[in-house]
Amino acid sequence: MRILVIGGGGREHTLAWKLAMSPRVEKIYCIPGNPGISKIAECVEVDLADNQALVEFAVNHNIDLTVVGPEMPLANGIVDAFSSQGLKIFGPTQAAAELEGSKAFAKELMKKYRIPTANFEVFTDAQSAKEYIQQTGAPVVVKADGLAAGKGVVVAMTLEEALAAVDMIMRDQAFGLAGSRVVIEEFLTGEEASLLAFTDGYTVVPMISAQDHKRVFDGDQGPNTGGMGTYAPAPVVTPAILEQVRQQILQPTVDAMRAEGRIYRGCLYAGLMITEGGPKVIEFNARFGDPETQVVLPLLASDLVTVMESCIDGKLVEIPVEWEDQAAVCVVMAAGGYPGGYAKGDVITGIDAAESKGALVFQAGTVLKDNAITTNGGRVLGVTAKAPTILAAVEKAYTAVQEIQFIDMHYRTDIAHRAIRKS
Repeated sequence: MRILVIGGGGREHTLAWKLAMSPRVEKIYCIPGNPGISKIAECVEVDLADNQALVEFAVNHNIDLTVVGPEMPLANGIVDAFSSQGLKIFGPTQAAAELEGSKAFAKELMKKYRIPTANFEVFTDAQSAKEYIQQTGAPVVVKADGLAAGKGVVVAMTLEEALAAVDMIMRDQAFGLAGSRVVIEEFLTGEEASLLAFTDGYTVVPMISAQDHKRVFDGDQGPNTGGMGTYAPAPVVTPAILEQVRQQILQPTVDAMRAEGRIYRGCLYAGLMITEGGPKVIEFNARFGDPETQVVLPLLASDLVTVMESCIDGKLVEIPVEWEDQAAVCVVMAAGGYPGGYAKGDVITGIDAAESKGALVFQAGTVLKDNAITTNGGRVLGVTAKAPTILAAVEKAYTAVQEIQFIDMHYRTDIAHRAIRKS
């Protein structure tokens, strides 16, 4: 088989790495890829916003399966474009991807189908949003409606922070058109978890649970990021909670999307808060999470190609999806200043040495410059380790991290702290 992976970050590096393990795979292409991906795939430059050019590439290179990593191509209708030409592609259609593309759409769907989530209101003008916040008080969560690369959410602990968040999103347009509407949500207390699932639009198969670390500094301090590290499985998602999420959230959401004429195939990501009243949805993503993918896929024992094909063909119910009885931890190594301004072009050393310690180093924000791998993004590397326990995986990951150097690098030193406290 000839595979095409769309995207160029740590998630796509992980996808390409896992897909390459399949004995059925003969060749992998990646658009645009990165230096790490180039070791296992041929990286090609094609405009990710140009569906026609992407389709032509797939046709001309006899691609048997395309796997989409990022949200933007999904929102742009890449799956519709490929499917209309009879090309197999893993991911939801443009209509189904609105589950991530519009937080207001997702919240209204959950309200209509009684899927547990935080109470909310949607606003199209800043003044009304501010009046509502002054009535309800803080803490409160302010979200840009559209796609904002994981950064359009402000957890405001005070009224001042909440009102400033509305101004930033709606008046200053910090996230562009994504902030033309805001969703104001009640603040949920509990422990967060991520649960990804494979689905063919009917059957839903949850993956291993994970927990992301969104705040930039140790102790969950500082601003939200796209994710500073993850671990799997998450002890907070007990077998009973997992079944509750499957029955009350994942399956009802897939059924609701089908009832709305938006059949959902691909990976469904549920960002959850495990509250005293049970699990509730914080957000949905229409694709593999990043950096959750870096800990979930290394634990998959089944052939990923076969699983993805069964989702596309509506035959997920026919195949077993099996997992290793291990734990995985990913430490994100970020550029200094992230999630604010940061430098690019700094040389990275020690990746091979880190891998010699038994870790997997997934490249995210990197580029090849003068035969050296250099920084090219906020989240630069995801250093992942597998072991029989979370604690052993943490030790293995941080041992590997010590081998890597680049100017002003930053990483959290407490990834998986909640799981370790529970052990």
